Amino acid sequence: MPAMKQPLETNWVFRLDRDDVGVAEKWFARPTDGEWTPIRVPGHWEDQGFGDYDGVAWYACEFVPPPPHPDRRRALALLGVDDEASVWINGTEVPAGRRLGPRYAAFIDEVVRSGSNTLRVRVRDSGGAGGITRPVRVGSVSELDEILAGEHAGKAARPSPEWVRDAVIYCAYLRSASREGTLRGLEARLDEIRDLGATIVWLLPIHPVGEKHRNGTLGSPYSVRDYHAVNPEFGTLDDFKSLLAAAHARDLRVIIDLVANHTAWDNPLVRAHPDWYTRDAAGRMVSPVPDWSDVAQLDFRQPALRRWMADMLLFWVRDVGVDGFRCDVAGMVPLDFWETVRPKLDAARPVLMLAEDDNPAQHLASFDLTYDWATYDALESLAAGKVSPAALVDVLALESLDFPRGSLRMRFIDNHDKNAWVEPAIKRYGVQGKRLAALLTYVLPGVPLIYNGQEVAAPEVLHLFERAPVDYGRDPHEFRKLYRELSALRRELESLRRGDARAAPVDAVPGVLRIERRSGEQVALALLNLSDQPARVPIETGVKAHWQTGQVSVSPSGVELGGLSGVVLVPTTP
Repeated sequence: MPAMKQPLETNWVFRLDRDDVGVAEKWFARPTDGEWTPIRVPGHWEDQGFGDYDGVAWYACEFVPPPPHPDRRRALALLGVDDEASVWINGTEVPAGRRLGPRYAAFIDEVVRSGSNTLRVRVRDSGGAGGITRPVRVGSVSELDEILAGEHAGKAARPSPEWVRDAVIYCAYLRSASREGTLRGLEARLDEIRDLGATIVWLLPIHPVGEKHRNGTLGSPYSVRDYHAVNPEFGTLDDFKSLLAAAHARDLRVIIDLVANHTAWDNPLVRAHPDWYTRDAAGRMVSPVPDWSDVAQLDFRQPALRRWMADMLLFWVRDVGVDGFRCDVAGMVPLDFWETVRPKLDAARPVLMLAEDDNPAQHLASFDLTYDWATYDALESLAAGKVSPAALVDVLALESLDFPRGSLRMRFIDNHDKNAWVEPAIKRYGVQGKRLAALLTYVLPGVPLIYNGQEVAAPEVLHLFERAPVDYGRDPHEFRKLYRELSALRRELESLRRGDARAAPVDAVPGVLRIERRSGEQVALALLNLSDQPARVPIETGVKAHWQTGQVSVSPSGVELGGLSGVVLVPTTP
């Protein structure tokens, strides 16, 4: 109940523990002295004057808990910590009752007293920015999940049409999506893309690219010079319309990338409407972030800009016929703009809106899909040996605590942002590891993504500022067959498209992840051995293998899984 939990708003102090002596010296029980410094919570300590520090640090404050409640227990929650936390109240360590990735919650009735209490939090950061990064809560709750849950958890996501909920998305970066690197070249590949099981083709920005302050030889497609035109490098507007018609004839929908947050420096809007751009204290137009030097930040406080942007989107939906948009850095654009424009687009024709963001609030009225970065990051940490498969269980549990019911997440193992700078999945995970990771994107609830080149295990880094051809004539590891089979599996089993999901590590088999999907009477059970060692999983009810990758053997007593193998099981007919 929201009324029974509240942010802990108090004065926090902070101290670095470079030699990790705080526990031995009992900092958790001592008063704070001159070595403690005021700090804002939530926040990263690197952003508050404590340098680029990785290691142990301590936070301290005083707080007054809510009074005892007759049928609820008082609890404390840290909603976000990078990376680990231990908690003491009044000098007594509080055992964690619930840990989910960066979140911690515990009942505290046994250690709190009336009036003021001391709280000490020891944070260990193992890389990147560290700190207590989200609010700290105290409250009276029945279950710890109540105090961990976000403000949108009990709400319903905006409904999406079946073609969105059942989708498989193929992302095409035109410079790499065909030998020619053009719209006509991609059109010639549509049968091949449909054969993978894709139902939606998402095109990275198709517009002319800015020349002023250009990055690389060809420039970033996210530096848009003209929102109403097509980059001559790719073809013409007629070429795009031909691609669109050919896709629709094959029951494929097409969405295009929308860059609403910023424009190229030589976009005509810069001269025609300089008041539509954000400026610094000296009155100069600025980039959104320093690294994005090739673009200028728009200012959505300007009503005329909002009207212009809405009309431009309607041009592509109503006049050209696209089926929706992937919205670049959607969280940098005010949410109320998306909430206002979405009904206008739907009134023209039903569209798909995909946010490059992971904000739960975007699912309420604006977007059908958001990025699932958490699973991508967990897979990277798992491959690096930093976490166990239980981290993937935490991902789903955290989603259920944060996102409105029915929210759709886009699952991926590669995308253009990552593949432009890091090795593709085939090099990070190996052949069998990539097959297993691809299976995961299909058995998790949401919508899977295939980034161009994945279907042939292309080893190249596909840079965004240059031509990066992919040889679609080679498929040495038969990944096309893999994606055809996974897409067919998803079409066949409604539980994989619509079913509720329950994920858990398998007891006594630490390398194996179990994901159960259920829709009505239909059940699908996926077992994924994410370690390179064989594993045996006991099964209590009769099942049969419906699809598998790697070495798998199913018997009445259990499932034998080779290293980096997976299987989708369905119940046997009684």
